[in-house]
Amino acid sequence: MTTSTTSESSAAAPLLDLQALVVAVRRRRRLWSAMALVGLLIGASVAILMPPPPSAVTKVLVAHEEDQPNDPGTLIRTDVALLQTTRIADAALKALKSPEEPETFMRDYSGAGLTNNLLQITVTGASDAEAEARAKALADAFVADHVRRIQETSNAEAKALLNQRDRLRDELAQVNKAIGDGASASGAKTSANLESLFARRADLTSKITDFGERAAEASVGTPQLIAGTQIVDAPHAVRHSLPKTAATDAAIGLVLGLVLGLALSAVGAVVADRPVLRREIAANLGGSVIAELPARSPRLWHRRRNRAARERLTGSLARTVRGSEEGVSLLELGCARSTAVIALDLARALAAEGPVVVIDGLPGSQLSDRRQKPGDPTVVSGGRAAAVSHQERALGVGSVAPGTAWTDLQHLGTQTVLVVRAGHGSAAWLHTVARQLADQRIAVIGVVLIDPDPRDRTDGTLWDGLHIALRGHSERSARQNGTGQVKSERLPMWAARVPDSDQEVR
Repeated sequence: MTTSTTSESSAAAPLLDLQALVVAVRRRRRLWSAMALVGLLIGASVAILMPPPPSAVTKVLVAHEEDQPNDPGTLIRTDVALLQTTRIADAALKALKSPEEPETFMRDYSGAGLTNNLLQITVTGASDAEAEARAKALADAFVADHVRRIQETSNAEAKALLNQRDRLRDELAQVNKAIGDGASASGAKTSANLESLFARRADLTSKITDFGERAAEASVGTPQLIAGTQIVDAPHAVRHSLPKTAATDAAIGLVLGLVLGLALSAVGAVVADRPVLRREIAANLGGSVIAELPARSPRLWHRRRNRAARERLTGSLARTVRGSEEGVSLLELGCARSTAVIALDLARALAAEGPVVVIDGLPGSQLSDRRQKPGDPTVVSGGRAAAVSHQERALGVGSVAPGTAWTDLQHLGTQTVLVVRAGHGSAAWLHTVARQLADQRIAVIGVVLIDPDPRDRTDGTLWDGLHIALRGHSERSARQNGTGQVKSERLPMWAARVPDSDQEVR
């Protein structure tokens, strides 16, 4: 039944848990806050250390022969592209009498179409005066080039019309000559030919007149386009406000840094796969979350709250240890210092009922090597665990971090409370811890969560987790009874009470 339930829950698990992702990103607020701050500082520094060069702006009204009310801006985009050509750049440099290369000068200016007929030219220079001179020379060169192209187009069109008119005049001269030659002849056939020639002469005369008028119109239309193309806004320097520029660049840097930090945090959370929610940690460890301890805070009111939460945890663990006939240990994952403090508080609470010995199995012997204060319980290293007498209550403290000697954990206690820092271990390692403890017949009677997310409202209770966590205990009970069958009794269920606020911790 448990296997089927686990399979169903695994199949129903989403590929990406958005709630867990949001919590993981929020817990990495130091990263993305630092990235946002760095972006803000870089943006402000760029504005201060790299101020924009002096620049000037001018606007040119461009008249097009093909202007249409529904033009999507193709003509003005063509003008912008023509502005970025070496021909116009070279003409402007010649007007300025500058030895600069056109390709180099083209990198110092840009054009933008404000409307279908309004072109804005922005030019940079070593000073405001030089930028204004460059802008004026560039605008004059563009207007001259545009006018020249209009004139060339008009002249070419007029010349083509006049050539066509001259060709028709030559043909009209031949028709007139044929009419003169046929006037002296007589006969019905000659009369018919003359009528055809007269009709042809009338048609040619009409066409010649039409081509002449069109050529004249083409010549007349050119001055209108030339007069319509002009500089409408004289070149003037652009004033840059350093505070405004710094604020703008800083805001841009802040946004970019924040986005980059959030992206890195999200990717890191997905790749690392470190559970932070109660339900994830309980499911991966196979034990219910029985208590929580918030992270340490330098604020006074937080210290009082943390002290009250630690006292409630000590009382809860003391009741659990008193009711257990087997040895109980505290095994940490990512919170050795907090586990040592919890162990000492628990040992002091149990010392009122009899002698208590704390077996230090933490890496580096953090408890046994510390200087003992008056009233502290006796602390021995893990190697002296066998020397503890049966009259003394043993409380083991160890670690399940990578590199743990799993076979030594049985000497600390056959039942354990896991003290885990939220977001420290990966899901794969939590699975490894649960599997190794089950193989060593060490029952997990609960999980104490360190530094949980204050907005986490998920349920850390495993209603079928007791059978999984205590299967070694059940087998030992069966062997002790000598029956080979598990003794039927109602075992207590651990239920993690989710705090409604940050002040309530269980």
